[in-house]
Amino acid sequence: MGYWVVVVDDEVLSLTNARSILSKEDMRVSCLRSGGDFLEFMENNSPDLILMDILMPEMDGFETYDALRRFEKENGRKQTPVIFLTGENDKETEKRGLSAGASDFIHKPFDKDILVSRIQNTIINNKTIESLTEEATVDKLTGFLNKATGTKSVSQLCGESAGVFMIMDLDNFKLVNDLFGHDMGDRVLKAYAKIVRKNTRDTDVVGRIGGDEFIAFFKNVSEEAAIESLSNRLNKELLDETEKILGEDNGIPIGISIGAVMIPEHGRNYDALFALADAALYTVKQNGKHGYMVHSGSDIEKFADDDLDLEIERITQIIGARNVKHGAIVLGSEAFSDVYRFIIPYYKRYGGSCAKILFSLVSEEEPVGEMFKDVCDQFGVTLQRSLRSCDLIMQYRSNQYFAFLNERKSFEVENVIGRILDWWTKTEYGKMSIKIKYAFKYVDYPEEKRPGREE
Repeated sequence: MGYWVVVVDDEVLSLTNARSILSKEDMRVSCLRSGGDFLEFMENNSPDLILMDILMPEMDGFETYDALRRFEKENGRKQTPVIFLTGENDKETEKRGLSAGASDFIHKPFDKDILVSRIQNTIINNKTIESLTEEATVDKLTGFLNKATGTKSVSQLCGESAGVFMIMDLDNFKLVNDLFGHDMGDRVLKAYAKIVRKNTRDTDVVGRIGGDEFIAFFKNVSEEAAIESLSNRLNKELLDETEKILGEDNGIPIGISIGAVMIPEHGRNYDALFALADAALYTVKQNGKHGYMVHSGSDIEKFADDDLDLEIERITQIIGARNVKHGAIVLGSEAFSDVYRFIIPYYKRYGGSCAKILFSLVSEEEPVGEMFKDVCDQFGVTLQRSLRSCDLIMQYRSNQYFAFLNERKSFEVENVIGRILDWWTKTEYGKMSIKIKYAFKYVDYPEEKRPGREE
């Protein structure tokens, strides 16, 4: 099995019996005789499970258990499952242990089959829960916390710990996707994630909040020199790894820009701290990128209320350069209707052409369940990536997508559809027994001729 089990018991006979039984089941066994020794042991070790006796001198099992959970929380470690050991047949004691969060109770002297079975079940169940929790909280590409969980974790740390909050943004990453494709872009993101993990501690928290944008909290970091050192390492190592992936002559000035704010010097409210770090990041982006800035309240460019020309330029650059989405714009039905009602009158007046395409997915197998829904969702992702950033997509029904293609020539439309379907068949979902049906309409609006207008 290869599991690592720690046994904490002041009785030598119990330790000897547990070691004898578990060693024969190919488990690694560590034996400790007091709660104090155990807590010291846990500072540098991470076993799979703990067998802990309740009746121990100086520090009993319940006190040791509480101290363990405090240690794990303070150091950002996962909770190790604990099974309590007792020689008493006391229901109240057992109830107290389970209420505290123990995974199980085992009575001494040990029954071999019961001991092994309960250890196996507890470890397997714990790993299953960890796996499910990870799937719900972790960004699959980078391994960092996803946006929702990362924001929650960092927000909590901002409210209760001292350190530095950072927003990290990859410079010129869009060029990687545009010139080398999304697969290469994913490889660069994975390399970046590996570099960040190598340069951070177990107590640091990193989350992905956008395509190439990340947030991080570094506990007990208070010196700007540490941030400068981190920025230099990340930029150098990312450039080296990108050259390995794309080639030394790739021509893309890849790098990392960091906006940072110290906590609690500038408050503890997450939204306010995010705005300060974001402003610092913007300043880095406007001054050559590939660097960092720590908010100080005076070194970030301020715009006076009456300097509206500068403010227009600032807003334009922010909305045009930050969080650039690749592929078509995906809108809900209400937003899609608003945009459509603007575009069509514009085309009718000033001229223009467009194509309307309806894609419908039909399953050849019954009944249609969650798997079919997942396939439909994935087709939407493929459709979005296959079209241009000036095209629009709306999911009309769960299995239907309506695409609006701006400024296309009539002969291009079927080529576009063919390319989408070709890309789809190359995915794992495209090999399933699901048909893609489609219909399209091409419209060319001539420029409106009005009296008195020069030809």
